[in-house]
Formats: sequence, structure tokens, C-alpha cells
Amino acid sequence: MSVPAPASLAGAERFVDLAGMVESCEVGGFRADFVSWGHYRPEYWRNYWHSHSFHEVCLAYSGEGRFNCGPAEYEVRAGDVFLARPGDVHEIESSRTAPLGIAFWGFTFRPVAGVSGTGWWSGLTRSDGPVVSRELGGLAAVVGALAGEAAEPRSGYGEVVAALGAALVLETARAFALPSDLSVEPIARDRGPVAVEAMQRHLLDNLARPVTVREVAAAVHLSERHAERLFRQVVGSSMMATLRRLRLELAAQLLLEPSRSITQIAHACGYSDVRPFSTAFKRHYGRTPGEFRRTGGTSFG
Repeated sequence: MSVPAPASLAGAERFVDLAGMVESCEVGGFRADFVSWGHYRPEYWRNYWHSHSFHEVCLAYSGEGRFNCGPAEYEVRAGDVFLARPGDVHEIESSRTAPLGIAFWGFTFRPVAGVSGTGWWSGLTRSDGPVVSRELGGLAAVVGALAGEAAEPRSGYGEVVAALGAALVLETARAFALPSDLSVEPIARDRGPVAVEAMQRHLLDNLARPVTVREVAAAVHLSERHAERLFRQVVGSSMMATLRRLRLELAAQLLLEPSRSITQIAHACGYSDVRPFSTAFKRHYGRTPGEFRRTGGTSFG
């Protein structure tokens, strides 16, 4: 899918300040060491024939120009990303009438763990892969986010730019990977267990307050009927029966804390009055809350 680079990258001049802020990252069994960050305004410019020992990537955000790589010539324009792999002799020249504006970055790329076959990384490791692409994916957004962090560092910026640096490498590789490199088997997702886990967490988080099947179902965006059926299938009991069990299990733990009164424990476990709490507790544990507390939770008096 063709995705144009946002014009907002014209204001990403602080992209150059990433030098020293993010130096390396590891992603998917590979290590990348960043060696250059840059931003050219849309003015006429030309860098003459040269090569690098690293990958150099340019993302055009405005204008047009020419990218020569070896014997091949490419016309590039806003929304293109183009790549010189290590050893590629190349040059770039901006148009004089519609000057080319780019953000660019350079990094080495090497495996540090056993990686076999092809995948997103093939966009960087294939010597015969494309060198110009409009398959930006999230690349422009990552560049913009990195420039934003460089422009105004805040507490936690180190962790943010490290994560964004890894995303930059991955999205760069994806832009130049062949469709067959990126193809994966469809992921089979069974939402049922995940939804039931979320429902159980909702019950646990709300033991002290009134809870209905409707609100639990709404929390996981399911109908009451579907939620209850799914819950029974996975847990083996109804939602309300499970809620009662969880409340009484919590009560048993709290009764071992002498600082809390039985009334306080009843309220903490969702019972508005001690009497129904004591009845439910005795039905479940065979002893009243007071007896349970006196025996320290054991079956001996």
C-alpha cells in the first residue's frame, strides 16, 4: 500500500539531535548501531558518488529528485524511501524546481542470534532487493516520534528512543522486503480464554461492590448470554457462583488478620450486612466467621 510521508516531517529538523541519544538497539536477533541522523530542507543540494560501510536510508517528505545507485537511476519524490546498502556506490541530487526534502539515518546491521530463513530482515540482508519503496507502513510516524523526542527530551526519553530506534530498523527493513518475505501464516486467535480471564479479573477487582452479569459482560464487549456461556465453559461454574467463591476466599484470608472486625470484612467482601455474610461463609466452610477466626483457619478448636 502506498503511504505518503506526512508534510509534518518538514519540521523534524531536530532529528539530527538523535546522535548520542540512541546509539544501538537489538531487534529480532539482530543488532543495529546507528551512525548517522540527518534532515535536509527542501533546497537544491547534491551529494556526489560515494559509498558506505552501513545502510543509509532516506525518506523524502517533499519535492523530488534523482537517486542513482550503481548503474540504475531512480526518480524519487515525496513519499518515497530509498536505500543504499553497504558498498552500494550512489548519489542523490535534488530537483532545482521542486527541491527534495529528506530525513535520513544510517546504521550497521548484523545478526547476534541464530536467525534462519527470510522475514522482515530480508529487506536489509537481500543484496538483490528493491532500493526504492513507497511501502512506508509506520515509518514516517516513527521518524516523527523520534524527532519529537529529540526536540524536547523528557524523563524516560532514553527508554522511548531505544524502543523507537528498534521500530525504525524494523519498519525500514519491512519497506524494502519482498511481499513473500513478510508473509506469515494466519494467526489463529481464540478470544474465549482471553475474555474469560478478563471477566475473572473484573470480578477480583470488584469484590467489595455490587456486581452484575451485565456489567461484567459489558467489560469484555459481549452479550450477557454469550459471556455467561463462555464463562461456564472455561471456569466450570456460573459467574455469580464464582463471584461468591472469590468473596468467601478473600474473607477467609482477611479473617486471619485480627485488626479487621468481622463487619469490616463482610463489607470488604461485598456483603452489606454481617448476617448474610455469616450464613454464606458457614455454608462454604462449615464454620461461622468467628469460629474460623478463633481456630486460625484450621479444623481444630
